[in-house]
Amino acid sequence: MTLSEQLWQANQELAQACLAHPFVQGIATGTLPKNKFAYYVGQDAFFLEAFARAYSIAAVRSPNWESFLVFHNLAGGVLEELKLHQNYATQWGVNLQKVSPSLATRRYTDFLLATAWNNPAGLTAVAMAPCMRLYAFLGQELAKNGIPEHQYSDWISTYSSAEFVPLATALETLVDRYVETKETAEPIYHYAMLCEYEFFQSAWEFSA
Repeated sequence: MTLSEQLWQANQELAQACLAHPFVQGIATGTLPKNKFAYYVGQDAFFLEAFARAYSIAAVRSPNWESFLVFHNLAGGVLEELKLHQNYATQWGVNLQKVSPSLATRRYTDFLLATAWNNPAGLTAVAMAPCMRLYAFLGQELAKNGIPEHQYSDWISTYSSAEFVPLATALETLVDRYVETKETAEPIYHYAMLCEYEFFQSAWEFSA
């Protein structure tokens, strides 16, 4: 089993908790209140901007040209994802230029950027891999019986798509190739998974 597989398996409890979370299940059924999803869209756009920056920092700190290209291409994938959020923002009436990050969002983005600035590129990949693998997992689980027809269908379609999974795999390949010890990776990966859960919880608790 590769290191990335070990890390993912070690955090299955959190992955299942995210899948069972009422926010995610509300997306699955189409019953999530619109105001909560609109709030999530704004927070996720703020998060993705930091995600793209972390990729870019990791690219600069890459040990070789091959890993530089992978990080650079992954950053491009985030920019494409941000275009989807812009469409969501227009649809849901969210002004992405006026998003104020929640404590959960700021905690997650600060963690990612601090990891990127202060660690080798491999450990930055560790911090970012949970987001990619978790969303691929959630998308696939929610699409198991076919993509439902409701207001959140695009979300499920995006993260269950054949195009998204290879992005997660590419990032995990960097983890496996450039992280030397499991002991250094475990707390970083686990903290990122906790941040993912808290991100959903924060959106679920939003009321306006």
